[in-house]
Order: sequence, then structure tokens, then C-alpha cells
Amino acid sequence: MPHYIAFLRGINLGNRRLKMNALRGLFEEMKFADVATFIASGNVIFASKVADERKVVQQIQAHLKKSLGYDVDTFVRTRAEVATVAAFRPFAKADMENPAHTVHAGFLSEPLSAAQARQLVACRTDVDEFCVEGREYYWLCRIKSHESKVWVSPQFKAVKVPSSSMRNLTTVRKLAAQFPPPVTA
Repeated sequence: MPHYIAFLRGINLGNRRLKMNALRGLFEEMKFADVATFIASGNVIFASKVADERKVVQQIQAHLKKSLGYDVDTFVRTRAEVATVAAFRPFAKADMENPAHTVHAGFLSEPLSAAQARQLVACRTDVDEFCVEGREYYWLCRIKSHESKVWVSPQFKAVKVPSSSMRNLTTVRKLAAQFPPPVTA
């Protein structure tokens, strides 16, 4: 049975407050197994009999919309894919190890086009740097994330990055460590 982690966009932001036990219940209603949540930001760990990730995403999005009354963009990865994201080192060692710097992973439904990936990487500033790998992009911020102006820059807006859900890479690493991929025989 495939084991997944769903990254839900916008859960527990603004008026979209949802207790994690209620979120677990919504996933259990969909007949997913081994459902758990990790911190209150829309990370749901589960197993499904369905091996087609796109069908799993469609099922989750439809059920959450019906139950919550609003769209919830959903990005699903296998536990092995999350472990790969957690292990990836997209920036220089000095930047990755600097405690004043933050690295975020952005989860996308599909990989960016080559042109979008080049444009995103070109949005680099003195404090911001980007890397694209597969269906994820990584953002290094050398100041407090909320102080960065890169997201409102005309150059960034021109990239037209599709909907995504970002997590601090530290959170992704903890998630991968706490919920490692199942061992297959």
C-alpha cells in the first residue's frame, strides 16, 4: 500500500483554522489508513490503496472542498520523495549551515518549465536565492523571511509560479525523520 504525505496549502492561515484531529478525521473519511498529522500547518501522513497520485490528489481536493466549503490546493509526495527533498542540499554548505539563513522547499503539482526555472533562479538578490529540482523549488533567505521583498518584485511576478505549498526545510527534515519510507521486502 503506497504511503504518502500531503502538503495542504493555506491550512491554518487567516480564516481557514482547522484542528488537526478534525483534519485527520477528514482523511479517515476517505478510507485512508495510518493517518497522522505533523504540526498544525497542513501536513498529513497516510497510506492509500490507490497508487495513482493524481487520483489521490483529486480525491483529497474534492473531499476537502465538500467538507470545508473552500478549495484546498493539495500536493502529494511519497515518503521516499519527501526523504529525497529532505536530503537535498540546493545551496552552498556555508549558506545551508548558517543558523541565520532559512531554506524553504516549495511543493508543486508539476515541474516548472525550463524557462520558468531559469526565470526563478534569475530572481536572485543579495539576500534571496532559488534552486529548482523536479517538482520542488528551494528558496534560501539570508534575512528574516517576512522581510524579503523578492515575492513582490516585478521579476518574480513575471515568472508566474503556479500554486505551491512551501515548508521550511527544517520541518521537511523532521517530517522525513519521523515518518521514514516503509521498508519493502
